[in-house]
Amino acid sequence: MTASLAERKCVPCEGGTPTLTAAQIAPLLSQLNGWNVQDGTSLTKTYSFPDFVTAVDFVNAITPVAEGEGHHPDLTVTWGKVGVSLTTHAIGGLSENDFILAAKIDALPNGS
Repeated sequence: MTASLAERKCVPCEGGTPTLTAAQIAPLLSQLNGWNVQDGTSLTKTYSFPDFVTAVDFVNAITPVAEGEGHHPDLTVTWGKVGVSLTTHAIGGLSENDFILAAKIDALPNGS
């Protein structure tokens, strides 16, 4: 049985590695809740919170997960919202790493 995305580990990606095709993206995206693919090159989601402090706390919870995976999202924090955007910069598009980190972020407290 294949491990869930949240149980998997990001692997280093180098330039020249092909980006995921739409056919490869679809089954990975179906394992996530509320994420969207933008222009075929990034994976995005906006989380809502009751206030700014809780939003910042969520960002602080993402930090060690991203650092541990060696894969870092673009984060936008506003009052009561955290925007997360994932892409694999080394290849200029989406890799499985983006979906793995998305699942790990969703598994955080307040991340669903």
